Amino acid sequence: SPNYAHIYVALIAVINTKLPECGELLVTRAILAFRKGYQRRDRMVVSSVLALLGHLFNQGLTHELLSLQLLTILLDGDPTDDSVDVAVGYMCIVGRQLGEVSPAGVHAVMERFRGLLHEGTIGRRGQYRIETLLKIKRGGFVDYPTLPDEEHLDL
Repeated sequence: SPNYAHIYVALIAVINTKLPECGELLVTRAILAFRKGYQRRDRMVVSSVLALLGHLFNQGLTHELLSLQLLTILLDGDPTDDSVDVAVGYMCIVGRQLGEVSPAGVHAVMERFRGLLHEGTIGRRGQYRIETLLKIKRGGFVDYPTLPDEEHLDL
């Protein structure tokens, strides 16, 4: 469930300190699930896996290049409204942390989003989501913390 991804990832981060193979296996399987979902154009699978991968990045279990590559895959060529929507959601999850470790990468991704707005090749929903993302970025991703507070980890 994408709603509990940050909790699962927090648990994996703790387990990963003693058994790094578990974290590596989870990342590998998540990437494979992303590839399958992307090839099948299954938006729910792709967005769920990206939520997991985004929180893995925020916890320091994946490298920033993986996040940038995923965003590039989603926005490359002639993206659909769904791929733009999923990319915006992923950017909201990883934006703050990615901005700290790779400001040039975030700048390039945001320029691609702006380019999509100016090209006008995407629908209204995609344009609205990009405009919302630009506002969120201007605010510094304040509503999207890198690591959740302790009280949000309670079930």
